[in-house]
Amino acid sequence: MIKLIIFAALVAFAAADPIPDFMEPGRCVKVANQPNFDLRRYAGRWYTSDMIENVYQPYKRCVNTFWEYVDADYGFKMTGAGFDLKNNYLKLEGHIYPTSEQPAAHMLIDFPSMFASPYEVIETDYDTYSCIYSCIDFNDYKSEFAFVYSRTPQTGGPATEKCSKVFEKNGVSFSKFIPVPHTAECVYRA
Repeated sequence: MIKLIIFAALVAFAAADPIPDFMEPGRCVKVANQPNFDLRRYAGRWYTSDMIENVYQPYKRCVNTFWEYVDADYGFKMTGAGFDLKNNYLKLEGHIYPTSEQPAAHMLIDFPSMFASPYEVIETDYDTYSCIYSCIDFNDYKSEFAFVYSRTPQTGGPATEKCSKVFEKNGVSFSKFIPVPHTAECVYRA
């Protein structure tokens, strides 16, 4: 069912005259997933230190997410927040959860404002960094997003250093990533 929904969304995009800006030629990379992924240890606050530009994420600085593990749902209620380019504080809420078709580290993003997308934890130590990949391909085009999460609010640092190597090892060019500013003006309320 999930694959059918994703396929229908991609067909709609492909049927439109111009190709959307977030689509580019190519196929998604088959990345490794964190073995023995522990959902409970993953819960808590994460800060985005670097990312591939994402049209569905309106905030550009001070980006942080709070992952609340929900045992009954075997997944997370996630609240993401940050500031847009006009300095407006924005917040999004949704769910991210594993499916029966994939390992636990290969989850599904379910937000009201976007179509369902994969969310793959390539690698994490749960305490310092998390390297995330999200990609959907259709014919010879892909919609590829990726994120570096850190447990501390910073641009660059150990999470960036670790994940840059992880992404390159998995065939995702780190040159596509942009740093996410975290300054003294940031307020983390997600």
